[in-house]
Order: sequence, then C-alpha cells, then structure tokens
Amino acid sequence: TMQDNMTTDRGMLSKEPLKGESPDVALIKTNRTGKERSIEMLNTLIGINNDRIVGYETAMMETKEADLTNLFLQFIETSKKCRKELGAEVASLGGTPAESTDTASKFFRAWMDVKAVLAGHHSRTILNWCESGEDMAVDTYGNILKSSMEDITPGQQSMVNAQYELIKADHDKIKGLRDLQVEPT
Repeated sequence: TMQDNMTTDRGMLSKEPLKGESPDVALIKTNRTGKERSIEMLNTLIGINNDRIVGYETAMMETKEADLTNLFLQFIETSKKCRKELGAEVASLGGTPAESTDTASKFFRAWMDVKAVLAGHHSRTILNWCESGEDMAVDTYGNILKSSMEDITPGQQSMVNAQYELIKADHDKIKGLRDLQVEPT
C-alpha cells in the first residue's frame, strides 16, 4: 500500500494506526508530533549539558584543588561535545538548539554557592553538589532513553545512548571521589 512506502524522520511508519485513527491521521500525527518531540527531547538534553557546563564552571571557582579543577574541565569538554552533537541534530530537524540552562539547576547552583561559603569551600561539599547535578543529568538521559525512543531516529538513539554512557561515567567519578572525602569537622 501507499502507507507501506511512506517514511518519517524516524524511519518506516507503523502499518497499524492507533485505535480509531485512520492511516492518514496517523501519518500527519506522526510527522508533526514526532519531529516536535524529537526537537523537544534533544533540547532538553542540550539544557542538561548547558547546566553541567555552568555548574562545573561554578565548581571550579569554588575549589582550590588543581585535580578537581582539571576533572571539572574534562566534564565541561564532555558537555560541550554533547551539546554540539545535540545542536546539530536539532538544527537538522529544523529546530533551534536551546541556549539556556534548566531552572531547577539554577536552584542547585545557588545552593552550592551558599553551601560553599558556609563550608569554606570544602571539597566534599563541592563534590556533593556536583553529584546532585550529575544525578539530575543521568536521570534525564535515562528517562529519555526509556520513554522517548520512538520519537528519535536510530542514529539519534545511538548518539543519546553514547552520551548517556559518558555522563554516567562522569557521575561515577564524582561519586567515587566524594565517597573518598572526609566530612568537614
């Protein structure tokens, strides 16, 4: 049939429309919402990477330890690479890549500023904050991988999964370092 040969930005259309939906409505709905959902999902991940960049820039200002500063610089570069890949995908879909950070992360950055002042820039406090931010990033990537896979192409799925693995590895590094720190007295 004609529908068998029609494709979307995600690949072949399902031959089965949703219950009560005509094949033509399924096609229109898939083309429109699939692309919009892809852009929205990719922009959410761009926002998370923007948050990580700003968060680690803040963490670098709060620490006096060269090892942590170097680690934070690596994490910033990871997020810049992820953001660039995601932005290219958004642009290829006709969207505008997100430039701002997430509102929830602004709260965490402000909280980190207060905690760092009160704690005298103690490494464990900074690493606790960093882990909170990494928890948010890992959770966001994980949720998108679980719930939005039908809205993105196989190539985008591969990219998001690879980025998730990078973000998860960064999370685990922060958690490991934090666990090695002694509580301030």
